[in-house]
Amino acid sequence: MKKLLNTLYITTQGSYLHKERETLVIKLGDEKLAQFPSLSIGNILCFGQVSMSPFLMGYCADEGIGVAFFTEYGRFLARVKGRQTGNVLLRREQYRWADCPEKSVAVARLFVAAKIANGRTVLQRELRNHGENLALIEAVKRLKSSLRRVQHATSVPEVMGIEGEAASSYFSVFNQLLRGAAGFAFNGRVRRPPTDPVNALLSFVYSLITQECVSALYGVGLDPFVGLLHQDRPGRPSLALDLLEEFRASWADRLVLTVINRKQVQAKDFITEASGAMRLKDDARKNLLTIYQERKQVEILHPFLQEKVPIGLLPHCQATLLARHIRGDTEFYPPYLVK
Repeated sequence: MKKLLNTLYITTQGSYLHKERETLVIKLGDEKLAQFPSLSIGNILCFGQVSMSPFLMGYCADEGIGVAFFTEYGRFLARVKGRQTGNVLLRREQYRWADCPEKSVAVARLFVAAKIANGRTVLQRELRNHGENLALIEAVKRLKSSLRRVQHATSVPEVMGIEGEAASSYFSVFNQLLRGAAGFAFNGRVRRPPTDPVNALLSFVYSLITQECVSALYGVGLDPFVGLLHQDRPGRPSLALDLLEEFRASWADRLVLTVINRKQVQAKDFITEASGAMRLKDDARKNLLTIYQERKQVEILHPFLQEKVPIGLLPHCQATLLARHIRGDTEFYPPYLVK
């Protein structure tokens, strides 16, 4: 099994990263903030005004260390990409699948079915833990109906339509999962830009996991930018977004609910930009990233592999299973489902 390496989250504004022998050095002006052996690093995520030497970028590209740049509130900007690795035959088969409606819809159904099922599980867990709630019960019923329908969808647009309806049902009751946290009212999903604390947290964590999916897909030789559910769009990692669907409710949403309900993040930790976008303050973002990294290290039993794996390796596990399916080694792709 692949080893879970560390991810560096660089949030100090004005930081500069460079290579010193086999280590990564972080400086602020003339002050050295930290130094890490490169063998222990899997990804470097830079937020805001953070720069990096070209030599370090080239080294990371050669060594397979992911490097990505984000705005301060977590919107993805760019990614450093080195020489293409992996099996070209696998990628050619992936492109053929993406162009084949029958192949695409067969896997797209599974991505969306997993998203709906995992969202339904989140709501059912709330019902078990906090008693009956009519709105939650009705939402669970609607998600069950969507799950049945998506299994019989015959085209990717039909799958996307059902996914949209299911997301609407799920988020219509999301506010009821926030147990009285002051300043965290949720009135629906707002993406570009997020204009309230809950949406800001959701978008931020989704962005982090998307980059985990991009790295995982590159690692197994697939092209993250050619999807089976999400259509091609310049600059959009469509296959990574496909894979993300399996982790939205079970990983991202539950993490956001946890930090809000435990008051690990509070309404005072946010500021509103001139554009109307809301983002976390620096200290709060560092705190959230620490919680996120700790969550990645928690081991779970993978429902298909029947092995204990850290949560942070779930994108790698699913990318590996998807590559095997596209190569023809397995008859079906087993999406990630929580119980």
